[in-house]
Amino acid sequence: MNTKIKKQGNKILWAQDLLWSCIGSVAAFLLVRWVSEPTQGFTTHLLIYLGTALVFTGIGLAISGATKEVSRLASVWNGRRIILTVLVKEAGLLVLLLTPLIGLSPLMILVAILADIVFSVALMVYPRMIISSIRRENEEIRTISEQLNTLIYGEDEAALQMAELVDKEDRYNVIGLLTRKAEYNGKVLGDFIIYYADGEEDLERLQWRLGGIDCILFPKKGGSGDSGANLISEDELEPVQVDRSRISKPGAVVKRTFDVVMSAVLLLVFSPVIAICSVAILAEDGSPVLYRQERIGKGGKPFHILKFRTMRVDAEAAGPALYSGDEDPRLTRVGRFLRSHHLDEIPQFWNVLVGDMSFIGYRPERQYFIDKIMQENPRYRYLYQIRPGITSYATLYNGYTDTMGKMLTRLDMDLYYLRNHSVWFDLRILGLTFLNIVSGKKI
Repeated sequence: MNTKIKKQGNKILWAQDLLWSCIGSVAAFLLVRWVSEPTQGFTTHLLIYLGTALVFTGIGLAISGATKEVSRLASVWNGRRIILTVLVKEAGLLVLLLTPLIGLSPLMILVAILADIVFSVALMVYPRMIISSIRRENEEIRTISEQLNTLIYGEDEAALQMAELVDKEDRYNVIGLLTRKAEYNGKVLGDFIIYYADGEEDLERLQWRLGGIDCILFPKKGGSGDSGANLISEDELEPVQVDRSRISKPGAVVKRTFDVVMSAVLLLVFSPVIAICSVAILAEDGSPVLYRQERIGKGGKPFHILKFRTMRVDAEAAGPALYSGDEDPRLTRVGRFLRSHHLDEIPQFWNVLVGDMSFIGYRPERQYFIDKIMQENPRYRYLYQIRPGITSYATLYNGYTDTMGKMLTRLDMDLYYLRNHSVWFDLRILGLTFLNIVSGKKI
């Protein structure tokens, strides 16, 4: 790592740890004053306490070296260093609290120290864990967002060998072979489909059909016998825009932090509603209360989405089927009520908490329907760069998707969100979703 960058990273971590440690100390002191008898000089006592926390946190950071591991922000050893830093700070605070300056009872001193430890460690460790998690996820999905959609020119053995060789490289995603001979169109050579294009207009149409073509590679020797001189070369190719996530790293941290905190709070707040819904479902149609279904999420990885069960147990006995609205005959009476008031989505707060989903994203789909969508528009794969959401930009304006046409329209909106999403865009979607639910609008 560049020395200048490393020093800058260390300074940022130093300032960050000092800030979080002081916030933890302020929270602990306020908690103690809330549960203890009121005393005069609160502001003075708080400033003395905060100043002591600041000084001894700095000493603890210097002793432990907690800011030196920039590249391993969430390592176990780094966590131990943070704990050592906090213990040094608490030793200084304990000495302060044992003097008459603050005037706390022995019990309140114990509460202050324990609360300070919990708040400080949590606030110093959590940002590291979030940043580390985002970095790891970005590495996992790099092949999805950075691979080049590639066609190999030719329809013979040389082209097949090159396709098989290139497809093993991380840089390329070989989507097929390219020919100027119409009789080969749609045929399969090895594991690759042969696509026909004879000129710029054919190639442009093919780009949209395949979800973008980033480059065309030509075998050095052999080939189809056609030089391909009149076909657009790799350097001259102007591919369809590749959809990439535009959210910044700080934005990603804010978004994930919001998801974790808000989902935990909402699960607690809605716990009575969860209990009532569970009893109502059991009373009408028995178990199970929750409906678990495999969906495809970030990185193309499957997960099980959770909802309150709103349909009969045998609702898909005849195979996968799209929801057709409030008059869907598979709905139970309780289920119809839950759906109309969006209460069936509450268990998805757990999906958000554990990282399967976000509050705002794109609606996750089953592999069965994804395969059908990708036959029409393979650009769906670009959505794998981000987490699916409980609500989405497309849900606001496209509603439920009960036809393939609506699903393709939804995909266009999801790709628009992918290219433009930010913290402020998410807040706008969240606010509009809340207004729609309160006003009773179907979304």
